[in-house]
Amino acid sequence: MASKSFKPSRLSQSSSTRSDVNESQKVTFARRTSSGRYVSYSRDDLDSELGSTDFANYTVHLPPTPDNQPMDPSISQKVEEQYVSNSLFTGGFNSVTRAHLMDKVIESEANHPQMAGAKGSSCAIPGCDSKVMSDERGVDILPCECDFKICRDCYIDAVKAGGGICPGCKEPYKNTELDEVAVDNSRPLPLPPPSGMSKMERRLSLMKSTKSALMRSQTGDFDHNRWLFETKGTYGYGNAIWPKEGGFGNEKEDGVAEPTELMNRPWRPLTRKLKIPAAVLSPYRLLIFVRLVVLTLFLMWRVSHKNTDAIWLWGMSVVCEIWFAFSWLLDQLPKLCPINRSTDLNVLKEKFETPTPNNPTGKSDLPGIDVFVSTADPEKEPPLVTANTILSILAADYPVEKLSCYVSDDGGALLTFEAMAEAASFANIWVPFCRKHDIEPRNPESYFSLKRDPYKNKVKPDFVKDRRRVKREYDEFKVRINSLPDSIRRRSDAYHAREEIKAMKLQRQNKEDEPIEPAKIPKATWMADGTHWPGTWLSPTSEHTRGDHAGIIQVMLKPPSDEPLLGNADDTKLIDVTNVDIRLPLLVYVSREKRPGYDHNKKAGAMNALVRASAIMSNGPFILNLDCDHYIYNSKAMREGMCFMMDRGGDRICYVQFPQRFEGIDPSDRYANHNTVFFDVNMRALDGLQGPVYVGTGCLFRRVALYGFDPPRSKEHNQGCCSCCFGRQKKLASMASTPEENRALRMGESDDEEMNLSLFPKKFGNSTFLIDSIPVAEFQGRPLADHPAVKNGRPPGALTIPRDLLDASTVAEAISVISCWYEDKTEWGQRVGWIYGSVTEDVVTGYRMHNRGWKSVYCVTKRDAFRGTAPINLTDRLHQVLRWATGSVEIFFSRNNALLASPRMKFLQRIAYLNVGIYPFTSIFLIVYCFLPALSLFSGQFIVQTLNVTFLSYLLGITITLCMLAVLEIKWSGIELEEWWRNEQFWLIGGTSAHLAAVLQGLLKVIAGIEISFTLTSKSAGDDVDDEFADLYIVKWTSLMIPPITIMMVNLIAIAVGVSRTIYSVIPQWSRLIGGVFFSFWVLTHLYPFAKGLMGRRGRTPTIVFVWSGLIAITISLLWVAINPPAGSNQIGGSFQFP
Repeated sequence: MASKSFKPSRLSQSSSTRSDVNESQKVTFARRTSSGRYVSYSRDDLDSELGSTDFANYTVHLPPTPDNQPMDPSISQKVEEQYVSNSLFTGGFNSVTRAHLMDKVIESEANHPQMAGAKGSSCAIPGCDSKVMSDERGVDILPCECDFKICRDCYIDAVKAGGGICPGCKEPYKNTELDEVAVDNSRPLPLPPPSGMSKMERRLSLMKSTKSALMRSQTGDFDHNRWLFETKGTYGYGNAIWPKEGGFGNEKEDGVAEPTELMNRPWRPLTRKLKIPAAVLSPYRLLIFVRLVVLTLFLMWRVSHKNTDAIWLWGMSVVCEIWFAFSWLLDQLPKLCPINRSTDLNVLKEKFETPTPNNPTGKSDLPGIDVFVSTADPEKEPPLVTANTILSILAADYPVEKLSCYVSDDGGALLTFEAMAEAASFANIWVPFCRKHDIEPRNPESYFSLKRDPYKNKVKPDFVKDRRRVKREYDEFKVRINSLPDSIRRRSDAYHAREEIKAMKLQRQNKEDEPIEPAKIPKATWMADGTHWPGTWLSPTSEHTRGDHAGIIQVMLKPPSDEPLLGNADDTKLIDVTNVDIRLPLLVYVSREKRPGYDHNKKAGAMNALVRASAIMSNGPFILNLDCDHYIYNSKAMREGMCFMMDRGGDRICYVQFPQRFEGIDPSDRYANHNTVFFDVNMRALDGLQGPVYVGTGCLFRRVALYGFDPPRSKEHNQGCCSCCFGRQKKLASMASTPEENRALRMGESDDEEMNLSLFPKKFGNSTFLIDSIPVAEFQGRPLADHPAVKNGRPPGALTIPRDLLDASTVAEAISVISCWYEDKTEWGQRVGWIYGSVTEDVVTGYRMHNRGWKSVYCVTKRDAFRGTAPINLTDRLHQVLRWATGSVEIFFSRNNALLASPRMKFLQRIAYLNVGIYPFTSIFLIVYCFLPALSLFSGQFIVQTLNVTFLSYLLGITITLCMLAVLEIKWSGIELEEWWRNEQFWLIGGTSAHLAAVLQGLLKVIAGIEISFTLTSKSAGDDVDDEFADLYIVKWTSLMIPPITIMMVNLIAIAVGVSRTIYSVIPQWSRLIGGVFFSFWVLTHLYPFAKGLMGRRGRTPTIVFVWSGLIAITISLLWVAINPPAGSNQIGGSFQFP
């Protein structure tokens, strides 16, 4: 069948502002014929051919009023959306955007009507192999009473070229009957858009008018009087005049309406602050002050009492101790104001999902959320792990029509693409099962691996049967995912062999008498429908490698219908889904374009590409980003986060950070993988200031905050007397002339600066659709204006209107914004989106938001919101810490240093960010201090002249206050003592290995300009399937192990030497020996987990054991020599004297 190609209208609107490269960009629909070639022709040419024969050359101007609609536009839009969801869009720099129609996405059959490649009835037109149009349930849309099956292309041809005659019964089509089949009558009839108004501007106008959702009358006809009265519209020349604001009738100066019934109703908050009890917090703060005083006195005493016998030892120790005190102060000061928070999901449901006068049907008024899942390498990030994460997102307890999931595949691998398609297919069974039986967690791998009773609190009699069937399907799903690499390889080999045979036949035909050479054909990677994969090939060639491939977008699951789609007994489902909503959220596969010579900025660049693509396709005002191995453990987590965003003052919150919780950690947590001290102590404390730092995953963002805008009211401050007399009226007049939605979008340092839309292309790029979406996202993200105390709110019911349907031009625009050239000469990565220039782009991105005056919130839910995996292998853990520490060093030497923060950042918040950049430098002093006990034992000296009472008293006071602070932190944070101790141990392990290397690498980058490259942390498990913690015992050598091993060896030898010298000496210095041995044991105790990791698995003997055996033998030999000295020595040691 011939294919269609057309130039999208929206793209042509924006092309006038782009470079010449993009002016020729068009979307080409193509279908691969049985012979293997693509056939396509332009729709513009088709329309010109039809127009030249059948239409007269005159125009009748009829305004498109509700009673003058030639055809309901939603019919063609729905069909167009189905057409788009079955197409794989590719394109990029200086290339045509192609939409390849996919008859088959995966080898198995697609069984959900929303899924790409879903099977349907074939078109009955001879020679056409397309599929018939279908509705949300997959039922064929048949436009004629005779039920003649016809596809979308043939139907358009019959209407335009065939005079609207049905090819089956030869009778004219009746549009009204098509309306009844294709259009849900419960949806509001769309009104004609005003001339010159873009799609996003029209949507913003609809949302701001609370009375804009016009319903049909009881007779099914359009209610003209209601339309004229409720919208204050007029029949115009193809135009409708829209009200500027909703007709609440109680507007303030800023245009926010306040109905009387809402003003009089008691207002209930969505969140509460739970302060730490004063019985715990007051002693905690007092102890901080006491320890600070003790440290100050101790350092003053140390400076004034020099050790003249070993001035070098004294000098090094004093410098290290001063730095440790300074580092402790930076870490402790931000912990002065810890708080806890709680949410009320019942109030959220009452406000946003309960029938009200402004929302009679009780349809969800919650804002949309776009969920980003990032992956880059299917070998280190197994597709099964990513697929389980996506399934947990699709099954989340959030309005289906408001939820979208975007998967960023930065490797462009067909394996990831087909794994996502398999996940979308399995979601047809898994998601209804979760909704029917309230399954938790909604990650199938975690759910079926639960060790608790799965039948607890389950009351439905068919649960056991349903669970058994879904478990069997999931096992088959896992096998399909695991077999995908071999399946893709075999398929590609088979198609490649066929292509070689075709090439050889062609050679024989062209060169009958000449010797035939083997045909050299690039070994391509083939998709399930028998076409080349546009991304990375298994055998990389030009334009098909990890760093050189086209941009790809595939709508795996098209947007769901606006109303719930309940299952019925007629559905041929594996389980009974009667009265269960069977819709699935929007799922989109995205692989941004990569070309040689461009800096793609790793994960930050991939995230920014998703921000732009999602703004065009769904434009959710909030963005939740997750790593591929972090899944939703609490299905209501997004509702918990939304409580903060929608509460009073929520418009000033840039993101809600959730704690990271991990699975698969060894019971003893040898390397402090849970990191509970950071997530439960430091982050809770920061929540009492300006907010927690962004940690890279499990974070709910406000989209306009990512765009680099300032928070609302951030520039309000007291004016001076002169400004009151002269500048105030000018400012008010300026604000009055600024559109209300633009007043909430501020970017810059000047108080009087207005948002200049003409400068937006320089900041965001030349996509007019992206720029138009910004005010819409800002308005949708506002809290509900249900009380006078809520400032900068939106009217209730504004988000109940359905989302716009997808069309080809929309996806084509999304392809253009993920191209490699789009960010050139823009502020993406500088001020807008995720910030570039650091391997820890997460911390820098959060810092920039706080620096502009935004606040963040820490949301600790009763049931963990998200769970993920962490490396339990020592080497992988050290490399992970190395990456974090290197990013901190980069921050310290960049303009993101907290010393250069703006006045909008609070003082203690600035201290916290300063500590983020400084903590790796502690490793220099820590390594020196770890060698000091050994140097003391070798030299026979100590850091003080004698172990007198004053020194011991100070030491005892510092230790006791530290222990008491730890106990109180454990009390108000809820962590355990063992977790605190593990954190202390790994602080020294990381400080003597990874942190030192990070400082060196950071200095090399700053001084010599040497770039730092890191590999992904592997998320795959060990090879030993019988042991869950097999990775824990694998010993993988790395140079980061050299400093800790050296410290252990030197301290062990020093203990032996010190004991030998003291025993053998005529006048033994027992006090110096005790001091040195005590601090050496302090060092070795902290390094015990590291030493245990070097030993490997019990029952096996790695090489390092022999090294340790040699060290122990040397130590014993030295002790023996000391106890049994050579002949001629008649005295061993002396009496023990303690001062």
